[in-house]
Order: sequence, then C-alpha cells, then structure tokens
Amino acid sequence: MRRAAAAAFFLAIAPLLAQQEPSRQGSVREQAVVERVVVDAYVTDSQGDPIPDLTASDFRVRVDGKPVALESAEWISAETPDAIDPSAAPDWDWEVEPPPPTAGKPRKTEFAPGRLLIFFFQADSEPSRLHGLVRMSLEARRFLDTLLPTDRVAVLSFDSHLKLRQDFTSDRAQLETAIGKSILTGRLPPLLPVGFPSLARNFDFRAAKKAVTPEKALALIARAAKPIPGAKSMLYFGWGLGVLGGMSGPNPRDRRDYQEAMPALAAARISIFTLDVTDADYHTLEVSLQHVSDLTGGSYHKTHIFPVAAIDRVRRAIAGHYVLVFVKPAGKRGVHSVEVKLVERKGRVHARGYYEG
Repeated sequence: MRRAAAAAFFLAIAPLLAQQEPSRQGSVREQAVVERVVVDAYVTDSQGDPIPDLTASDFRVRVDGKPVALESAEWISAETPDAIDPSAAPDWDWEVEPPPPTAGKPRKTEFAPGRLLIFFFQADSEPSRLHGLVRMSLEARRFLDTLLPTDRVAVLSFDSHLKLRQDFTSDRAQLETAIGKSILTGRLPPLLPVGFPSLARNFDFRAAKKAVTPEKALALIARAAKPIPGAKSMLYFGWGLGVLGGMSGPNPRDRRDYQEAMPALAAARISIFTLDVTDADYHTLEVSLQHVSDLTGGSYHKTHIFPVAAIDRVRRAIAGHYVLVFVKPAGKRGVHSVEVKLVERKGRVHARGYYEG
C-alpha cells in the first residue's frame, strides 16, 4: 500500500517537469540570448570521497538522451570561492538574471568566500519523526566542528510554515542556537540582513508565513538564494514531500508547489542532500525525498540506524564540486533532462537532472 502511494506521488508529480515554460513576452529573459548551461556536479569514489582530478574529457553529458559536448569542467574545492561571474559572459545560461548595473557605474559581482550551506529542518511532533529530528539536530551541531573558516551556513525550519532562523554566518554560537531551536514551534520575528551573503535580504517573510507545504518552503528558500552567486548545498533534515495528500498521493496544492520549487532550485543552484529522520526501514514518503535529491544533484541518506555515518557521507561529498558548462542544444523551450556520467573513470556523479530554457 505504501509503495503504491509513493508511486502515485511521482506519477502525479513527474509530468510537471515536462511541461513547457509559459510565454513571458516582454520580459528581460524572453529577450535575452541564452546559449550555455551550467550544472554543478558532486563526484565521489567508492568510499564516498570526492574525486578532484577530473577534466571535461572525463565526463559524458546527454540532454534529452542526446550527447552534447562539454566545454569545461572546473573543480571548486571547499575552501575556494565559486567565483564565476555571470556578467563576464552575458550570453551564458547561468539561470540567474543579474541585477541591472548601478547608473554610471558597472556592477561588481560579490562572491561568498567559500561554501554556502543551508540547513533545513522539517519539524514534526509525530514520535517516529521527532526522535529522529532530535538525534539529527545533535549531529548537525557536531557537523559544525568540521566547517572551514570560509564556510557560511544558514538555518531554516518548516512546521506549519517556513521560518528563517539564522542567516548565512560562520558564527558557531549563533548556528548552534538556531539548530537547537529548529525543531520547536512558535513565531519568529523577521531577521534583518547583515553583510554578505544574506538570505534575509531577499527572503519573503510574508509568503513564508503562508507556506503550508515543504515544497513551497523550498521554492521560497531558492528565490531568496538565487541572487547569491555560486552553488549551494542544502542539508535537508526531514521526512517527506507531498504531505498534504498523504496516503492518497499529492493533492493539487502539493503539485502546484512542487512545480514552483523545481525550477527555482535549479535557478539558485541548490543541490539537496537529504538526511531522512524517520525511524523506519521504509516509509511511504521516502521516495519523494530520494527523487528530489536525485533531480537536484544531491543524495538521499537514512539516519535511523547509523546517523553519524549518514551525515559523514554528506560531509565528504560536499568537500568540493565541479562546475560543468555546455552549449545549450537548439530546440523548443521548456524543461530538458540532463544526464552526467563518467567516461573510463570509476566514480558516482550527483548532478542536476534537468534545466529550463
């Protein structure tokens, strides 16, 4: 029964990725010439450690099942800024429309000093989930011990709605406090943006209070993160998507919010690494978490038996990533599938499975 419900979820959700982008005549993006696509790829060996010595010739990329030539594959280590400037190549499809320059002065792109990590906690009072959330909130705090001085972390939670608990920071005490409170309910005042990078600067606090699905929460996080250049890794401490429909599968709200979230996550270059907090060998909603992790270029991990090993696998996977660039094939506008594999090298590739354009 549970497997049937999970299958129904994706039978209902998957076609959304194949829908064509609606016309936006007169918009800046509609008029822009878009020629290239950027995909972030996390490549690991059999032990789960990153492989840092690959070149473009080591990858094979297919779009809609057809091979495309890879122009470049740049390795970005954990301590290195993801300093790719969209303004330096305006014909590239960075999936982020840079803001207009200040009058009389060219805009200088600002980059984070290193990795951008988003901790997202899907809170719940159901015992099989609450126990796992408490356990993984402790592991998340221990994870802070492994951070580099250049890392910046933001903390958000979702219960009845979305809450921004901590903007991007390297302050250990602030992060520990935010993580500790992430599984609690209650209202929070809006955070004021301080410095760069900042989620609060573009975070829609009013919409966050009205967000009733985790899919909507992901869409709002992605929109707030989109103006910040570079890849972002989300550690999703949660238990499922399509939650409004329950065992009967996603309802129209689930579907609509999922459809909104997927292109937003791609535009913000967010890869989701899910740490499933449910105390169960299998549960219906885990398939939804596996699917969104695969599509966004992350990975899915159970935490009920070996929580330390699960978060350690994520820690090693995000120690570096590749920025892959290829020319967008000619064809119809819409959502296109992307497949990235290695050629004559052993390893596992986690890369976003689609682009829109």
